[in-house]
Amino acid sequence: MPVKIRLQRHGKKGKPFYWVVAADVRAKRDGKFLEKLGTYNPNTNPATINLDIDGSVKWLQNGAQPTDTARAILSYKGVLLKHHLLGGVRKGALTEEQAEEKFNAWLEEKEQKIQDKKDGLSKADAEARAKALEAEKEVNEKRAAAALPEEEEVAEETAEASTEETAAEETPAAEEADKKEE
Repeated sequence: MPVKIRLQRHGKKGKPFYWVVAADVRAKRDGKFLEKLGTYNPNTNPATINLDIDGSVKWLQNGAQPTDTARAILSYKGVLLKHHLLGGVRKGALTEEQAEEKFNAWLEEKEQKIQDKKDGLSKADAEARAKALEAEKEVNEKRAAAALPEEEEVAEETAEASTEETAAEETPAAEEADKKEE
């Protein structure tokens, strides 16, 4: 029975989420599988991959062939490297300890690269937010500067109108007082 390591789609329309599975070649894409090896979520940045490394290596040693995308995911997580190192152990080129040491050193380096990418993304996001805030402040200052002359004109007009009203109010009152005096 030929076996492939491939992706099985889950999730909703426009938001894919994949299981990495070992499945018979003749099974449907989202159908029956032999073993679930992990998950892959391309919606996050960087993509989230959870993988059973030892289970994947076991399937590779038993002859399972990964699809192109599954091969890229397995390579990204170091499964193909571990498979390669275990092949060296079987041939006698390495010891188990040397293979584990090389694999762990590679994992630490990979984790550092991923962390650097996350830090870079968060830094770029913070810079974009700061730039947007500065642009918004400039726009608000321009609006305030444009609104001030209008407000001053409105204030002058209301002041003139109120003085005219008080003058108009004082005139009839003054006239009435003059009439009473006479």
